[in-house]
Amino acid sequence: MSILNINRGPEFSRIAGLGVARGENAVPNADLIEPIDSSDEWIRKMTGIATRVRAKAETSVIDLAERAARDALAAAGIDGGDVDAVILSTITYPHMTPGGAPVLADRLGSSGAAFDISAACAGYCYGIGQADALVRSGSARNVLVVGAEKMSDYVDPADRSISYLLGDAAGAVVITASDEPRIGPTVWGSDGSGAQLIRQTASWLEVRDGEAEAFPTLFQEGPSVFKWASFKMAPIALQAIEAAGVTPDDIKAFIPHQANIRIIDQMVKQIGLPSHVAVGRDIVDSGNTSAASIPLATERLMRDGDAASGDLALQIGFGAGLVYAAQVVVLP
Repeated sequence: MSILNINRGPEFSRIAGLGVARGENAVPNADLIEPIDSSDEWIRKMTGIATRVRAKAETSVIDLAERAARDALAAAGIDGGDVDAVILSTITYPHMTPGGAPVLADRLGSSGAAFDISAACAGYCYGIGQADALVRSGSARNVLVVGAEKMSDYVDPADRSISYLLGDAAGAVVITASDEPRIGPTVWGSDGSGAQLIRQTASWLEVRDGEAEAFPTLFQEGPSVFKWASFKMAPIALQAIEAAGVTPDDIKAFIPHQANIRIIDQMVKQIGLPSHVAVGRDIVDSGNTSAASIPLATERLMRDGDAASGDLALQIGFGAGLVYAAQVVVLP
């Protein structure tokens, strides 16, 4: 006979509240084209981006996370003290340790579990998968999931591979118990053989030893990343639909990571989504905000009336690692 007590929580979980925070400044393509010898027309054609949001110098990634988190908590009708766990997905918190999640939890008045995850553009969906498991296991009642990035701190303005894509923002949701299934199974994985396709230009050890030519920034091998995301992620999205026990016809909104408008459009075709499905394209005005991009796109669809509370949404994140995660959720 086992001597261990096993927690058993509710059978299902749900998204109870959503909040977002965008960087204070809208940065149009015209402001970025000179260092990369490009044009507004080229950036729009290749990425779909017209402007991206970037934070003020004095705004930290935790400031963005806090703003989004407070809105999510208000939407869910709970206080920070009611949060049993804070999961912060970020690759731009400037300290190796301690993590940003305990700092954020303290600001919100939570003394629960708090930890960071580093899954880049897939981090928000990774957080949803973890929060769903925590609630259903009985380990937590309310879990705050935050994707927050201040990408502008880690860009080289002269880098043509990724710098002009990136923005600063945060998105947050509260995951809590549900009487019916409202978050489907998470389909996730990685392909570490491609880990160098999106990377930091130098390690901190190389900086310490004087081997780095400059402060490390972000770089990607664009064509390879584009091919991987455009054709490898649609089957993952279809697996998430199947795992949830629904069909593409049941989906009301498709909310992929906002990496590139051409990738988004290619995925819509590959998945075979019906014309009635609302597609998140927040990238046009916000840019690529990594872990924050899916909640930002969700908020935009709901604010514009293209999606509504109770709609079935397919969301998928993918990025550096190469990591990915997808699930079908009911919008709050």
